[in-house]
Amino acid sequence: MMHQELVEKRRWISEQRFLHALNYCMLLPGPEAIQLAIYISWLLHGIPGALMAGILFFLPAFVLLSLLAALYLHFADLPLLLALFQGIKPAVVAVVLFAAWRIGSKTVHNAVLLAIAILAFIGIFLFNIDFPWIILTAALLGIWGGKFAPHLFHSSAPQHSHNQKQYGPALLDDDSPPPAHARFSWNKLLLMLIIFIIIWAGALWLVHGQQTLYSMGLFFSKAAFLTIGGAYAVLPYVYQGAVEEFHWLNGTQMIDGLALGETTPGPLIMIVTWVGYLGGVAHQVAAQPLAAGLAGATVATFFTFLPSFLFILAGGPLVESSRDNRQFSAPLTAISAAVVGVIVNLALFFAWHTFWPQATAAEPFAAPLQWSAVLIAAASFIALWKLKLEIMLVIACCAILGTLQVWIG
Repeated sequence: MMHQELVEKRRWISEQRFLHALNYCMLLPGPEAIQLAIYISWLLHGIPGALMAGILFFLPAFVLLSLLAALYLHFADLPLLLALFQGIKPAVVAVVLFAAWRIGSKTVHNAVLLAIAILAFIGIFLFNIDFPWIILTAALLGIWGGKFAPHLFHSSAPQHSHNQKQYGPALLDDDSPPPAHARFSWNKLLLMLIIFIIIWAGALWLVHGQQTLYSMGLFFSKAAFLTIGGAYAVLPYVYQGAVEEFHWLNGTQMIDGLALGETTPGPLIMIVTWVGYLGGVAHQVAAQPLAAGLAGATVATFFTFLPSFLFILAGGPLVESSRDNRQFSAPLTAISAAVVGVIVNLALFFAWHTFWPQATAAEPFAAPLQWSAVLIAAASFIALWKLKLEIMLVIACCAILGTLQVWIG
């Protein structure tokens, strides 16, 4: 949609400049969609454009998910809501598994990368290795592989075709020099880094008196630097911290949040707003539940997206000055392969909670298997994979199935 509006209709930016920005945003940690919006708006209008595009990109989803979180906590026991989630949860299992297949089909194109994906899965599934260590190990393997076997660690991303439709001259065309504000200088880079460190440290200082909010600030700052591969890649890390370490919410609430994140506008990474809201209420960071939830949601969202502005405003000029530089492609290709294994683990985790909802760690398969959920998940995956239906349509159909199942039962 952004390509259609910015490249084809409005002609604000050329095809090659758009793809260049997209490719680099996909290599950065953080949500690539919002980073692309920030990058293009920064190229066109400097820092004011970047702030306008970035804030308005996530603000509607922030408001919507905060509202849904408040309603969820208040009406979680309503039979209709329970029925909707009973249908949606199996669809979420299929969506996450489909994400693993989709990313893997583009990334894992040889036996070495497949081995990295399998090792990442084994590491997090069997040995519960933290996500950052998996990413670091994959990066080191990529650096080594890029040096000694570069042909095995090249990116398989499709390249720009010279035969693609041309749309005429653009405001920022292929041969347009970078605007003055986008020209690289070490002084500008250092100044931007100092400004963002001050903003980050100042925001942490504001919440340091409330331990839960302070922990959220630190945790989501780290999470923002580990989202290479998109939101699905960081979800296991968010789960490990939010559910198992800090207990801001439980596993069921995390899955419910992902289900709502899949069915509402905005980037999926906005699930951090959901986590922050529920965590703020659970740990009573304010006297009123609404204020506590909004405080948690604001902290989680702010510290998640702040690095995205840093990466573009500080690193954008360097990216513009070195368009053909691919020295980091090998480690990033290895990381992308490891992300596939991590996402498969996430799909299995959601499947376990969905197919055996009463199971425990001590007796993981003791509770009755929910065959209806298994069938819905399988049908959803086939609909996404073979029939190529839209995710929203599949989830809507599953929500209806869940409602009918409870109503008939």
